[in-house]
Amino acid sequence: MRFTPIVFTFLAVGASLASPTSFKRSVDFGWGSEKIRGVNIGGWLVLEPWITPSIFEAQDQSLGIVDEYTLCERLGYDAASNILRQHWDSWVGYEDFARIASYGFNVVRIPIGYWAYETFGSPYVQGAADYIDAAVDWARGAGLKIMIDLHGAPRSQNGFDNSGQRLDFPGWTQGDTVDQTLQVIRRIAEKYAREDYQDVVIGLELLNEPQGGSLDQNIIRQFNWDGIGNVRTVSDTTVIFSDAFLHPSSYNGLYMPDAGVHNVAVDHHYYQVFDPNTVAWEQWQHRQAVCNDIGSYDGSDKWLFIGEWTGAMTDCAKYLNGYGEGARYDGTFPGSWYVGSCDTISDLNTWPDWYRDDVRGFIEAQLDAFEAKTQGWVFWNFKTEGSAEWDMYRLVDAGIFPQPLDDRRFDPVCSNL
Repeated sequence: MRFTPIVFTFLAVGASLASPTSFKRSVDFGWGSEKIRGVNIGGWLVLEPWITPSIFEAQDQSLGIVDEYTLCERLGYDAASNILRQHWDSWVGYEDFARIASYGFNVVRIPIGYWAYETFGSPYVQGAADYIDAAVDWARGAGLKIMIDLHGAPRSQNGFDNSGQRLDFPGWTQGDTVDQTLQVIRRIAEKYAREDYQDVVIGLELLNEPQGGSLDQNIIRQFNWDGIGNVRTVSDTTVIFSDAFLHPSSYNGLYMPDAGVHNVAVDHHYYQVFDPNTVAWEQWQHRQAVCNDIGSYDGSDKWLFIGEWTGAMTDCAKYLNGYGEGARYDGTFPGSWYVGSCDTISDLNTWPDWYRDDVRGFIEAQLDAFEAKTQGWVFWNFKTEGSAEWDMYRLVDAGIFPQPLDDRRFDPVCSNL
């Protein structure tokens, strides 16, 4: 396991980072003043079974394919490559970026796995890295900015299939995995933190959702220091780190200007559907919880934004909890109980007017809270194959996601803004 005593290494890294005068502020985005109004391009360069279930359902079910790792491992390189390349070529294009911009969004956050750059002996298929270049061109043409988000680390930083590999317990921090992840960050930074990309790439996210409750916090914090250092050898491009499911203010006093660190942001994710108690709430309780949780955004000494959130008030999206897994809402997920039927939740055409209004009200409450208390937000996701609560395209087309983005159909819910 790689670990250096934190006090000593913090001083060493702080000394090696760029001084305040080493770089000019050159990223073409007003971090600290300009609001992020973004959407995630999820399910593209890292597969997620609930976003594109058709890819997984088309495979031989006896093979036990539940994530991108097992897809590549059990189908073999050639077969997996054919599936992935067809998906990479079709899931996103310039027309999507233009459409996103037309809705008033200004940022897209693009998840990618470590294996796009180095496989370190894993069975993953490479090739996804080339599509970041395409995305940069599309963003330039559409007038959007990009955050590049390292969404999966070797042996998984959280055990979720959205890391590429579904595991019972995250294996990241074991063996050489942290050093390997830093190698990948350096490769990403050496290209996309360069000045000639700073008109489009406004931030590099070191690692999505490391499981702070399971992994050693000291290692995560040291990893952030080292990742910041890797980016700073190239430029002043903003470095983003996940709060690892902890209170954002947990990192107060770390990665600060007095240690030579500038342009650092915290990514907080906000969901109310991964607990049997929250999916049992009434719709008004979901909205009220948004207000109750506002205090969690106060007190951070860094730029803070909500890098993932949703219109979902249930976990009914098929395979949201893992391929082959049930939902808490209908009681088919272990440890849950029946709240209601999932039969119509994912099909927006079946929603009654009152439910459409409730989802819109939930979205509006979050938009108001995030805009007032943070640097902005990035909705998850731009589209899905069939999970309406999570699908920005469907929600916009149905008049449920506000257009323009500051349009409000309902009176403000939160009195504490």
